[in-house]
Amino acid sequence: GVLTAGGGSDPDRVAGNVVPRPDGPVVRLDDATVGAEGEDYDVVSSYANPDLDAGNGQYYDGVTEDGLILFRDGPRGPENAVRYALLDPATGKRDWLPATGSTQDVWPVELGEERLVLASVEPDPAAEDFSGRLRVDVLDRATRTWSTHRWSALPDINDPWVVEAGPGGRLYVGVPATEGGPPPGGWPTGVDGEADDSAAEGETSDLWSVSLDDSTDVRDEGLRFGELAFTEELMVWTAATGGINDRIHVRDLTSGDERDFDPRSGERCNLLGFGVSGDRIALSQYCGDYDDGRDDRIQVLTTDGEQVTTIQGDGISGGISGDLLQVTSWARDLAGTFVYELATGRLVRVTEGTSSYSLGGPTPDGMLLWDTPIGEAAEPEEPIPGAKQWLVRWR
Repeated sequence: GVLTAGGGSDPDRVAGNVVPRPDGPVVRLDDATVGAEGEDYDVVSSYANPDLDAGNGQYYDGVTEDGLILFRDGPRGPENAVRYALLDPATGKRDWLPATGSTQDVWPVELGEERLVLASVEPDPAAEDFSGRLRVDVLDRATRTWSTHRWSALPDINDPWVVEAGPGGRLYVGVPATEGGPPPGGWPTGVDGEADDSAAEGETSDLWSVSLDDSTDVRDEGLRFGELAFTEELMVWTAATGGINDRIHVRDLTSGDERDFDPRSGERCNLLGFGVSGDRIALSQYCGDYDDGRDDRIQVLTTDGEQVTTIQGDGISGGISGDLLQVTSWARDLAGTFVYELATGRLVRVTEGTSSYSLGGPTPDGMLLWDTPIGEAAEPEEPIPGAKQWLVRWR
């Protein structure tokens, strides 16, 4: 989700004046045109959960490379049981899969034509935080059988989403290394009197990799990073995450050549999200609160460090998929989903609302998942209890 922050009358408060302009070309949400089904995109499938406050529902957790929806039911019951199906959007038929046996939160790492790879963390009962052993469940789609993988030589991790499929069929895993914290005396005060943690010290992880074919094949890659992503040709990583990031590194997977550059994100910009597609890098950032609003940005650069564009707004976040940048806005007057076409520079608004729930998953290039709120809130300031997911193919 998006961080919250603010500011007040404290003379030491960080904010004042107006939101600063980023380096390079800038696009704002009110520059968007209004998109239309049948002109900008086609709806492939949709699914509604009318009341998620009453209990867990059924969700689209992503889309396989061959266009089937990973459909999740649950977790439910005392054992937090989850079951999965592959849903054919053309027919609506759900092919229910054998149970994985995992009772933890699961993160899709790879949704391929031949296999599904789901990661989770089995908590260590002795740990004071949420760290534990990485567990990976792999479905062989031809035989419809799951296999479970653990690596005793791999240090404990915190989050299953710090796992990326990389070259050679290996999984690349982030093991927590350093953690930032508030400066001496605490965070400065933002515009509404609350703490403003922009310009925070970032967090880092150490990179390890493991083989899905050999539980003893575990490698410390000797690299410290913040965020990590792969394309077919490149490995790209940042120096830090959750705070200031002043370096992006790019490695050619064929030659091993490396280059790095300063993304020039801004003095107060915390990196919150990261993605790479083709020769484009997307950085989702929170850059502080000012008298005229909150400064959130999705900065797009080339893998050579050239500024492409920055989408700037109050309460936005986003991610990259193929040639599309999907932007979610929680701003009161501009709430909804927007799509930015990297090839044309066109920004299109496709919904007028965003649900209160974190939904979705990975999709193939050219397809997007978004969600809209449905139902009536119990009180005027309460969240709307339902959500409808939409899988679309962009034209």
